[in-house]
Amino acid sequence: MAHPKRKVSKTRRDKRRTHYKATAPTLATDPTTGEVHRFHHAHYDMDGNLYYRGKLVVENKQEG
Repeated sequence: MAHPKRKVSKTRRDKRRTHYKATAPTLATDPTTGEVHRFHHAHYDMDGNLYYRGKLVVENKQEG
């Protein structure tokens, strides 16, 4: 089994890990409702209706 010959310094270790960084999700604006949502994700409007790609998927049923 391989063992390191010398200790890897914290600086050298952290340089290798710099490529792993968090990125903000890409946001889109729905053309029908104007809601801002994540790309390729369904979203709700203010009335509770579920939309995906500008089309109504599930309508909110109001009790009353």
